Amino acid sequence: MRILILANMDMGLYKFRRELLEELVKKNEVYFCVPNGEFIESIKKLGCKFIECSLLDRHGINPIKELKLIFFYRKIICKLKPNIVFTYTIKSNAYGGIVCASLGVPYVVNITGLGTSIENGGLMQKISLFLYTMGVRKAQKVFFQNTENRDFMISNGVINGSYDMLPGSGVNLTQYKVVPYPKGSNIDFVFIARVMKEKGIDQYLEAAKEIRKKHHNVRFHVCGFCEENYEKILKELNDNGTIIYHGLVTDMTEIYRMSSCTVHPTYYPEGLSNVLLESAASGRPIITTDRAGCREVVDDGVNGYIVQQKNSQDLIEKIESFLRLSFDEKREMGIKGRLKVEHEFDRKIVVEKYLSEVRKIAN
Repeated sequence: MRILILANMDMGLYKFRRELLEELVKKNEVYFCVPNGEFIESIKKLGCKFIECSLLDRHGINPIKELKLIFFYRKIICKLKPNIVFTYTIKSNAYGGIVCASLGVPYVVNITGLGTSIENGGLMQKISLFLYTMGVRKAQKVFFQNTENRDFMISNGVINGSYDMLPGSGVNLTQYKVVPYPKGSNIDFVFIARVMKEKGIDQYLEAAKEIRKKHHNVRFHVCGFCEENYEKILKELNDNGTIIYHGLVTDMTEIYRMSSCTVHPTYYPEGLSNVLLESAASGRPIITTDRAGCREVVDDGVNGYIVQQKNSQDLIEKIESFLRLSFDEKREMGIKGRLKVEHEFDRKIVVEKYLSEVRKIAN
């Protein structure tokens, strides 16, 4: 069979869907269509064939460029004649779905989060929901990563066909093993995300400033590339010792090894946070916001803490609560997080659900 995958980034495709690609290439011819990036060669080494998509602008809203992307997808699909198409992220889901529906090509949609255009309401929400409705109308299956996204799309009449739930992208429990909980006098918190306002970086930095005044043995790490103008403030806070800025980290193994707790104060419209899944799988407690895509991974007070969105004071108080725990209590939180992801978020669950959709076509 010939399988085409449409997505917006090579990094996400490789880091979170590698195991699926490895299974698909065993018996199928697999193509992936994304903008060029540093993980392209790694994906090609898995046995997949690359189609560059230079027209996809993740944040662009120029209608002419958007139409060009739709026609590009149509050209690719007409040429390849895939047996099935997998789409990820908003534009690929909507535009790829529109093309597949018009051509009668089976396709599976993965809603990895609703995105700010839907989350913020207004005219852009109406346009986005219309495009999504057109995109998923003939989908063989629509996968959701959290129930809030599912219920919203159903209540707005977007979903009328077959749908199912996934445990996010799942987590590779072999790759992310439990690492020994760090001993010593230092406590290390880590922020792992694109550095942008909606990921809660402002709240994290405010907490770092406040906590460091009272606890000099507590360190705050930031891992991620800047999507917005935070370079100057991160450099200043790094230079004065408030934070330790690592930039983009491609291999998180050592970060999880030294960390005491992952802090993810996001209010971005997540599907389901991979950062939280990986942290929990590594045996690390997590502090995150009470919103869809995050709360699913945390049992409050058991494997971490849940905080109010955009509330720096609540975040500071939860960090203080964590600091009051004994070494054994902190370590036990991490162990309980690992058990939770083992039971609920194994990536094998995701792979099997996709293979089931492929088998429907093959049969």
